[in-house]
Amino acid sequence: MAKDLIFDIDGTLWDSTDGIAGAFNEILLEEPLVQPYYPLTAEDLKREFGKPLYDIGYSLFPAVPKEENNRIIDRMCDHEVAWLRSHIQPAYPGVIETLKALSETCRLFIVSNCQAGYAECFIETHGLEPLIMDHLCPGDTGLLKADNIRLLIERYALTTPVYIGDTAGDEAACREAGVPFIHAAYGFGEAEAPAGVLTRFNELPHLIETL
Repeated sequence: MAKDLIFDIDGTLWDSTDGIAGAFNEILLEEPLVQPYYPLTAEDLKREFGKPLYDIGYSLFPAVPKEENNRIIDRMCDHEVAWLRSHIQPAYPGVIETLKALSETCRLFIVSNCQAGYAECFIETHGLEPLIMDHLCPGDTGLLKADNIRLLIERYALTTPVYIGDTAGDEAACREAGVPFIHAAYGFGEAEAPAGVLTRFNELPHLIETL
């Protein structure tokens, strides 16, 4: 069994897009430059999640100048984390129980293209502090997913890392980092040639035994 499992968050461990769309829309109503894009929907966000944060802003609000776009995305993300802490979103079915079981034999990590505070919000609101050894994101390191995977491998001398994510961007990052990719097919995106496919999260313990 693989001993080092690295997880994406959105579309892999939970789907918080309905809640985040509501939190983002509160900011849209306060920012004249992006009011023409109101309202954002969960489906809008599912098409964007997994990209670097500022790239999401450029895609969602293409007519807004870059500097203002970045400022608004920063504001939206700060509001999002505060909102999620007070409106706890559920993990996908089987996630918490499966992570607890996996933690008995595997080291568990998170690498996401999120802002600082987002992974902590997911971990803390679901009581996963004892299970997740570390987490990295661009908001903490300034690095994108492939480089953060490599940093994690170096930091912990990982010899059997496997990444579990849901998008083509996740798969590309794993290919760049030289790490096997398991596709969470119930999530937000597609994959071309994953090492394995999950249709439900609780299939993971059996799947990694076959890699």
